[in-house]
Amino acid sequence: MDRPRIIVDFNELIEDDLILLSQRDYKVDSSGESIELFEGKQVYIYESDEDINGDPGFLVADGIVEKYNMINRPSPCKWTCRIDSNGIRRIVL
Repeated sequence: MDRPRIIVDFNELIEDDLILLSQRDYKVDSSGESIELFEGKQVYIYESDEDINGDPGFLVADGIVEKYNMINRPSPCKWTCRIDSNGIRRIVL
């Protein structure tokens, strides 16, 4: 990958550009560093992804941490990530 990223599950998109991020105030990124989450923090997210031929890769996105708005959306999640205008991209290894 191009930089350390926080693992997510892109099946947990709750809007086209909003994904559930964490129940806690810290996440460990792909380099093993503990990342503190707070409103407005820029984060880099990823998920492992194999293509149709089984070749490895990653889905990646960049975004800003937002406090989870639980109105009409029950979830134990505290933090979400608002994905920027570059959207979700695939990186091939």
